[in-house]
Amino acid sequence: MKKTELTRQYIALLKKSLVNELYVENELRLLHTFRSMLHNTPLAYNNFLHIKQAESNLLTMLLTTKETGDTIVLGGEKALRNVTELSHSMVGKKRLENLQFCIETVLADDIKGDFIETGIWRGGACIFMRGILMAYDVSDRIIWAADSFEGVPVPSLPEDAALDISRNILPVLAVPLEEVKELFVRYGLLDGQVQFLKGWFKDTLPVAPIEKLAILRLDGDLYESTMDALIPLYEKVAQGGFIIVDDYGSCPPCKQAIHDFREKYAISDELIVIDRQSVYWRKS
Repeated sequence: MKKTELTRQYIALLKKSLVNELYVENELRLLHTFRSMLHNTPLAYNNFLHIKQAESNLLTMLLTTKETGDTIVLGGEKALRNVTELSHSMVGKKRLENLQFCIETVLADDIKGDFIETGIWRGGACIFMRGILMAYDVSDRIIWAADSFEGVPVPSLPEDAALDISRNILPVLAVPLEEVKELFVRYGLLDGQVQFLKGWFKDTLPVAPIEKLAILRLDGDLYESTMDALIPLYEKVAQGGFIIVDDYGSCPPCKQAIHDFREKYAISDELIVIDRQSVYWRKS
């Protein structure tokens, strides 16, 4: 595996593009507009023209979210992020950098297996995975993109009762498969090394034609969705492979699922913190 300056620059540019850091001023203008609508304040052309000066504090907050993937809270209206989210990935640069580290480690250590994300939203993290493989000219691994493409399921287990983020509550999380594929096309990264698993995890993952995994990235939010991914896939993760948990700190049912699963199967590999929301471990 050879990391040239061109490889490094491409991956860095891909990262910035996926979190919409390149056109942050336009997202700032939308946040400014929605906040004005919420508070019934007039919009001024000069503010749009010099938006970085007019909204310097908001710009700092927005750039922070690009780094951390956290939610902007404006006037107590947490839903604002879901209204104005323009990025192709919500995970933030820290989590993309973790994903890059895991991919480059398994490539360098020659850990066999494909990569999968369970819960892909617009597909940003999977696009990033495919882009890194292309940058390193790796042609013998598959990116598996698993999602219902209908949003998060309605809670059916008691562990998830307090976390209903299904389509009726958060429609922004329901992105059709056709839209995700079109986004891959925009990045020039839709090919035979990307395979989509459409449907609820309990139906698709146990029968998915996956032989071995080097990276398992979990982003299902719920206890049920996390378990529905771990139970059929964990045994397929190669020794030296990585398990990444996106929602560990932000969704209590997901955190509970991780602890229950690790306890049941006596997994003692260290849980390493990525940021306030996410953790990962390497399978020993």
